[in-house]
Amino acid sequence: MLIASLIIVVIALVFATAKLRMHPFLALLLAAFAMALAGGIAPKEAISIINDGFGGTLGYIGIVIALGTIIGVILERTGAAIVMAEAIIRLLSDRFPNFTVSLIGYIVSIPVFCDSGYVILNSLKNAMAKKTGTSVVAMSVALATGLFATHNFVPPTPGPIAAAANLGIADSLGLVILVGLLVAAVTAIVGALWASRYSDPANEAELLEPDPISEAVGEEIEEPEPDMAHRPSTLASFMPIIAPIALICLGSIASLATRGAEEPGLIANIFTFFGQPVVALAIGVIFALTLIKGGDKKDRFHQMTVDGILLSAPIILITGAGGAFGNVLKATPLGGQLEVMLTGLGLGLFVPFIIAAALKSAQGSSTVALVTASTLVAPLLPDLGLDSDMGMVLAVMAVGAGAMTVSHANDSFFWVVSQFSRMKVSTAYKTFTTATLLQGISAMITIYILGLILV
Repeated sequence: MLIASLIIVVIALVFATAKLRMHPFLALLLAAFAMALAGGIAPKEAISIINDGFGGTLGYIGIVIALGTIIGVILERTGAAIVMAEAIIRLLSDRFPNFTVSLIGYIVSIPVFCDSGYVILNSLKNAMAKKTGTSVVAMSVALATGLFATHNFVPPTPGPIAAAANLGIADSLGLVILVGLLVAAVTAIVGALWASRYSDPANEAELLEPDPISEAVGEEIEEPEPDMAHRPSTLASFMPIIAPIALICLGSIASLATRGAEEPGLIANIFTFFGQPVVALAIGVIFALTLIKGGDKKDRFHQMTVDGILLSAPIILITGAGGAFGNVLKATPLGGQLEVMLTGLGLGLFVPFIIAAALKSAQGSSTVALVTASTLVAPLLPDLGLDSDMGMVLAVMAVGAGAMTVSHANDSFFWVVSQFSRMKVSTAYKTFTTATLLQGISAMITIYILGLILV
């Protein structure tokens, strides 16, 4: 009954946002409350769960979105984004821009959460789309799927690490990383190929929402031209992006190296502190400030900050509402019902995939799906013939494949991608959600073939 209710609520949510043009913020809150009532949660408790989900999501990503948006505005207005795009095109050529930006996402998301990575790389993606004459929609899907690939399969991202620990293979993370890189590469390629379907910018206007700043003030305004009179150097242009990524990488390495230690030590604590996304992005803003040249620096920085906040506000609200919806689903008995329904199927490696996919599609978070599904699957490994080292590694991969199938309205990453890219909700379902479905299926096919060879 609860699974049927979820299907009805999700269909209603898609209809309300894509056809009735209801704002996603309101639609998600209504969906969260409806699902709470369907799950037998008292109205007063439902409000508390919605508040906790909203606040918990924004506690992680809210400030990151705001700081990342401000960095993006500065990079665009100072011409730094164009300089970065030109440098990457010189290095990798402009023949396959979708694969180029997918590769960037594939690398960045190994230590960085995919939503933070998308915020950091958004301005670079937009500049590359403009320089190569490629649709922003295609570049957005390519970047998002590249980030999503390694996020689900390759430690030190927390989800794969937790899954490896739950399935008893934590001592062989090197093997998990090697297999994960291979499976993630397949899914990234599939995502980039799907994105290429939308490379033609001719129909872009039909797929994107109007500029939010223009819409907010009620009139059409022209985007300020980049300040190419004070063109920054290539290194200076990249630093607002490289510095946060490098700091987050060092923080992840420090956390992994001191995992289980009672006292990590001063150096590890320093790296861990500066590797927090909020701190890393704040340092990125400082580097971005050095790009503002010429007169009226204070006034220009103030205006860029105002524009960045204006751009980030709806994204923050929608992302928080998505987190509230996901938190309500976690509070219902949905996970237990899915476990009972799916664990008795006897499909080998497909069992962890199906369980994780059901959890992912139901509650939105890939990390929660990875952790929960791996916990449910762990006792089943001997019966599934997956209790060898390679069997457990492939079980981790199967859970990761399920945890990317599919990203839709209850996933905060869905809203980060769609809102930062200015995609219409219907466009995001057609392009990004479908891409994650294809990624999950292709990953599972790859894992199944590896299972036939290695187990």
